[in-house]
Amino acid sequence: MKHLLRAFALACAMLLALGFGPAQVAFLQDTMSTAKTVVWFKYNLWQLAWNSAYNFTDSKGINFAGLRGFDSAPSPGNPNPTFFNKVKYKGLDFMKYYAYDQASNVVSADPDIGWATVQNIQKAQQPVTIYNGLESAPYVIRSTNFWYVADIPFSYIGPRDRYLVFTDILHDMLGISHPESHQALVRLEDVGALVSVQAMETLTDYLYGKQIPFSVATIPYYVDALGAYNGGTPQYVPLAQATNLKTALNYAKARGGEIVMHGYTHQYGNMKNPNTGVSGDDYEFWNIVANTPVAEDSTNWALGRLNAGVTDLVNNGYSPVAWEAPHYHTSALAARAASTVFTTTYQRAVYFTADKPNFNASVSKDFWVGQMYPYAIKKDYYGQRVLPESLGNIEYDIHTIDPTSNYNYTWQDIVTNAQYARTVRDGFASFFFHPFWLEPELGVPGFADFQKTIDGITQLGYTWVAPSKVQ
Repeated sequence: MKHLLRAFALACAMLLALGFGPAQVAFLQDTMSTAKTVVWFKYNLWQLAWNSAYNFTDSKGINFAGLRGFDSAPSPGNPNPTFFNKVKYKGLDFMKYYAYDQASNVVSADPDIGWATVQNIQKAQQPVTIYNGLESAPYVIRSTNFWYVADIPFSYIGPRDRYLVFTDILHDMLGISHPESHQALVRLEDVGALVSVQAMETLTDYLYGKQIPFSVATIPYYVDALGAYNGGTPQYVPLAQATNLKTALNYAKARGGEIVMHGYTHQYGNMKNPNTGVSGDDYEFWNIVANTPVAEDSTNWALGRLNAGVTDLVNNGYSPVAWEAPHYHTSALAARAASTVFTTTYQRAVYFTADKPNFNASVSKDFWVGQMYPYAIKKDYYGQRVLPESLGNIEYDIHTIDPTSNYNYTWQDIVTNAQYARTVRDGFASFFFHPFWLEPELGVPGFADFQKTIDGITQLGYTWVAPSKVQ
């Protein structure tokens, strides 16, 4: 296991990806003279390539012609214009995300690429190609220690996106060679006081019978602040009184299940944030309604909730091996706090441009982005060791029962994602599953689909591991 994204930041001499402002002359000179690895993304390469002072094309063997984007502007009459959206790699097509809302005329995509070509095959190579249906272009070009990536692979990422291509090529950028290794993780999700013991025992027995390690994402303190599921009467169930939860956890623990702390209450205060105010439904460390940190957001406030949850678990006989943020989303301060309480987080991550972001600034306003990882990260920006969740989870459209569950994501989707994850030479297949999908009143084939997911990932050659065993 190589912690490449962390190593990437440490090993590369420089990185220029975003913005159109002029680069410092000293930076451009260093880029041309350094013996260290340089990885350049998309923009601003023209400052080197079109300035005769740097002799870029002759030196690197790369010709840069400019940017290419949509062949025509998206419109209601032309909703699907051509652009370079398909990266071919290891026998699979990695498609860039594209969505167009005709009603608002809003495009969600990153269509532009830097149009660079190999001018001298003795100096430069093209290990990866991108296509637009009619033409092809280099997606990655290498000239000794200089690498050019034609777009920003961190934009609009997903489990079958060209981002995975970059995370694999990163091994070559850093000169790290090791045998292929493909591990798998499965987590039973949102397990709280009202969990079905029967569903948990069914899932536990299946995994135990297959000798598959697993974890249980546990919510220590159940809160229904508005009485949404209790006839309008608020309900609070601490772990000490959560008979169903403790029965399920004890059963899982005796059969190898590991405990992951999944929030303290997995909801926030006495508000719908945004759904019901009930544990498991809502955000806890972020006001998703206002898209801001919660009013109490601070290191001490976050530590209070984190430590309270750990104390409850330990006092009832459970030692959590990792932290998982509710809906994978906390404030920056809460993320930093979590890294001081837990040695490991197990999630996708959210990163902010400031610990106390200002999303409404007139100039240089802050923003946040989400990121998934295909392998374990030794230490991220907030000090967290991160275990990956990279495949997603099974979903069913039961909007007539629950308006928030309104789309399908199948076991075939999860297994296909695992197939794509194998293109990363140490890529994980990591997914989670909600035990409530086994409840008969929902009328969905939850258990059968869970088994098909496990079997499909196993047949791809992955080795199942427990979170605590990931190195």
